Amino acid sequence: MLTDNPIELRSPAPSLLMRAVKWVMARAEPVFPHDAEGFHRRMTGRQLPVDAPMPVSFRRDFLVGEWEAEGHRVVTIHPKSGPGEWHMLYFHGGGFVQPMFKVHWPLVAAMVKHCGISVSVLLYPVVPESPHAEQDAVADSAWATLAEHHDPAKIILNGDSAGGHIALALALRLAKACGPMPGKLALFAPWLDLTLADPAIAAVEPNDLMLKIGTLRACGEMVAGTRDPAGAEVSPLYTPTDELAKLPPTRIWTGRHDLFIIDSRTFVGKLRAAGVDAKLYEYEAAPHVFMAITPTREAKDVLRLLSEFLSA
Repeated sequence: MLTDNPIELRSPAPSLLMRAVKWVMARAEPVFPHDAEGFHRRMTGRQLPVDAPMPVSFRRDFLVGEWEAEGHRVVTIHPKSGPGEWHMLYFHGGGFVQPMFKVHWPLVAAMVKHCGISVSVLLYPVVPESPHAEQDAVADSAWATLAEHHDPAKIILNGDSAGGHIALALALRLAKACGPMPGKLALFAPWLDLTLADPAIAAVEPNDLMLKIGTLRACGEMVAGTRDPAGAEVSPLYTPTDELAKLPPTRIWTGRHDLFIIDSRTFVGKLRAAGVDAKLYEYEAAPHVFMAITPTREAKDVLRLLSEFLSA
């Protein structure tokens, strides 16, 4: 059954803590350079980036296990009481070119604690040292392993930013193969179009402290490689309706000061038109992947909605 309202504004004004965090963000070194030239300069000849280590406290607060998918590390975190009813396969963001950030780990911990779920974190290889196709292959392998040991209907795919793209792309490949599907799909500020073709995105850019159109287009071209960056294979926004129709219930969370808000709105409309139970939650003045700022009112609301989504 489709939800009544496809788009809901959850926070009409930013919390005081969110305002303070944004003030700090505006004065810090940007995660990504703010122009294509700077992006290429940073990527040229760089040392292979390393994933931020899991906090030592996790082994005290949770049950932690490790395994591999195509030779790449997967960390599974269970509540201290044991495996949750739902198991999340989580993909971190970073434009496909950055490893697991330090801020991703608290987000994972918050989802385990507040939702009572188990979370498997795939530390996938990054572009350009590894092709995007390898990222997909590793994601496929991780899914196959999880689906062997858990009921696929109780697996939720989740990711933020580029990780949201990876989660969605995995679900679409599974649907195309007509195999077992995940029970639900949760996307945090997903990157849906590598080309950012919608002209409405330009109006959001001055408010986005992290993402810039030129930088993302340069990154998207690098990720696409020899493929068309505007093709559905690498830009899920353009997936045909008949393929979208096979997706499970989907929820998207995006801030209004995030370039990806425009494509998130378009995509939820396409999902609804395809008959998918889909909804977008928006947060006024919230930055890209704001849910990783876990102490904020906005992040707590995301966790509450995610828990409700899993309980429904």
